Amino acid sequence: MSKDFEYYVNLGYEIKIRKLSEEEGGGWFAQIPLLPGCMSDGETPEETLKNLEDAKRGWIETNMELGRAIPEPSLADDFSGQLRVRMPKSLHRTLSEQAKAENISLNQLILYHLSRGAGFKG
Repeated sequence: MSKDFEYYVNLGYEIKIRKLSEEEGGGWFAQIPLLPGCMSDGETPEETLKNLEDAKRGWIETNMELGRAIPEPSLADDFSGQLRVRMPKSLHRTLSEQAKAENISLNQLILYHLSRGAGFKG
């Protein structure tokens, strides 16, 4: 498949939208985090998303004209759920001892700490 303008415009980019405070001027703000600087605003969420679509089209068109790479959203299938982490032996020992004391696997303990650090509640 050719990666032309329509290809990129039709990709499922993540959109972040939020209500602006009165200090920010009110209305709504939206952006596509994967496309730096691609953002817009509006009085309603619908208007904001319509404006963002126009901004996305302009962003992609301009960057294609300049010969810049267009980032593509990653798919959930791009992640296996596995990674290899190197750590000091002393940390490995401490974590292993903690997991043993709590009667859980080292993997469960590390997953718990990573989840908490990333802001997941549990």
